[in-house]
Amino acid sequence: MTTAAASRKPTPARHAALPPTLPPRGLSRDEAAAYIGISSRMFDDLVRDGRMPKAKRINARAVWDRKLLDRAFDELPGSGEPASDDGWDNVD
Repeated sequence: MTTAAASRKPTPARHAALPPTLPPRGLSRDEAAAYIGISSRMFDDLVRDGRMPKAKRINARAVWDRKLLDRAFDELPGSGEPASDDGWDNVD
């Protein structure tokens, strides 16, 4: 594994710095996908088509805002509901 690839993985020390009752606000791609309950590949597809928000950039790091993920997830159609074609643009 390269150093760059290792730096993209969540580090236990980063999460250990937070109390267990306080989830991190910024999530890596893999963490954001797991938070939504889908694979990283499907998460990428949802970001690409606008159903999930794009990452914020902190220097070279891509970070997803947990609150924006919650809002986007709330906008996804439920089983049997028609899908909206507005994507992320539909969320205030």
